Amino acid sequence: MEDNLIQLTVVDRDGSENTIEIPTDINLSLMEILKASEYDILATCGGMALCATCHIEVLEGLENLSEASDQELDMLDTLPDADGQSRLACQLRLHSNNNGMKIKLKGSLQ
Repeated sequence: MEDNLIQLTVVDRDGSENTIEIPTDINLSLMEILKASEYDILATCGGMALCATCHIEVLEGLENLSEASDQELDMLDTLPDADGQSRLACQLRLHSNNNGMKIKLKGSLQ
């Protein structure tokens, strides 16, 4: 694998898994990357951490992500299925140390 690519495994809501490769210099949030990769993410608020429709569960690699902001934690607190591995994809920017991360899509489709 090239040094400027991150491999990310995405588990969709139906249980199917797919690995996508992301350039490290893409400068997009994980939510924007998932939408561009044609995953069904509503992103109702446009990435402002106000709707939680981009809720994901980090299955592998949580320790390599930045800490959640108070705003992100407040929004996650409103979700009945959020836990310690929950994050909002709109609040995450990936870097080379996120290579090999595995996530599961959880956000609402309506």
